[in-house]
Formats: sequence, structure tokens, C-alpha cells
Amino acid sequence: MAKEIYKIFSEELLINKIKEKLPFLFQLAEIDNSRDGKLGMEIGSARERIVIALLIYKFGEKNVKTDIAITESEIDVIVFDEPISIKTVTNRNVVGVKLIWTVDAQKALAFINNYSPECDILYVHINWAGKGGMYLLSKEGQKEILKKYGKAFYFKLPKAGTNPRGVEITNEAINKLVEHSSTKKIEIDWSRDESVEYNSYARWVDHWKEK
Repeated sequence: MAKEIYKIFSEELLINKIKEKLPFLFQLAEIDNSRDGKLGMEIGSARERIVIALLIYKFGEKNVKTDIAITESEIDVIVFDEPISIKTVTNRNVVGVKLIWTVDAQKALAFINNYSPECDILYVHINWAGKGGMYLLSKEGQKEILKKYGKAFYFKLPKAGTNPRGVEITNEAINKLVEHSSTKKIEIDWSRDESVEYNSYARWVDHWKEK
């Protein structure tokens, strides 16, 4: 039986809404999470909330579980009992993503040795002034690529002697996943709306004004 989340990639009206709305909402998120023209670390969480809001809009609050235990390193949301990881990257090309954050090299190695994909990945490739997209990388496809090409191809570890920042899926592996036959895709033109006038403090000021 097809997963419910596949409907996002098959319903024309919703696809068109995503193509139109996602760049605009991500643009607002960048305004909200930047200082002196530089994006803060919290931009990833802001984008994640926007994607989860899309899932709630489509499937309803009762079918989208957002209160995920902090111990779950991969799962960001559960849709109809299907765990989903959300990854967003900004680059001209499709590039690898972080699987786990850790400053412990031994934990990173242990993670790789014990790793098996547990959930689909909603992967959003942001390419401002260019083409990108939103992809659903199935856990079945992830398992197939990992098994076929091996851990050395699939994972990127921090270099020895550097400050380790975790384990990544390599650029090469992500590209194999994007091209996999099970992957769903919505192509998106990432254009900014230069007419946007958005004050990230305005809503909070409005709350202070309320009696």
C-alpha cells in the first residue's frame, strides 16, 4: 500500500501550492533568523517547522505527530505512523546532509557501525535564483544504496585531528538517492520576492500592545 505522504507528490493543486509558497515562506524564515545579513543556526529548525506545517495542512493535526522524543536523532515528525526525517540544504547542487550531530569521534564511528535507515527523508534542496526541489527519499531506497555501495561511499566522517561535528551522508550518496527509482520529486524555482516588507519583530510588538 502506498504511503500517505506520497499524496504530496501526486496532487497537482498541492504541488503548485508548494512551488509557489515554499520559496516565499523560506524567505520569511531567513529574514526571521538572520543578523547582519548572516543566517543563524536556528534557520534549520525554522525551515523544519514550515515543512511540518505543510504536512499538518495536508493531513490534519491528528495524523501528524510532532512531539518527538529528544533522544530520536533522525525522526523529526511522524505522519500516519510513518517516521519522517526533514533535511534542508542551500547550495547550487544537491549535497550531503548531517545524519547525527556529535563531538565524540567514537560515538560517530559507533553510529556508522550500527546504522540502518529508519525513516523516509523529506529533503529540500534550496537554490536561490535557480532550480531545486523537494524530494522524498524512501527508507527502502536508502537501504538499497547503502547496501550496494557500502559505508565508505555512503558516510562522511570528520577528518582525524579536527573538531568532529557528526556524521553526514556524502554528496555522492545523496545524488544516488535523488536519482533512485523510488524517490518522489517536486521541482521548485527558488526566486525571492523582492517586494516583501516583513518585520520579524512586528508580531511580538503587537502582543506587547495587547491589553
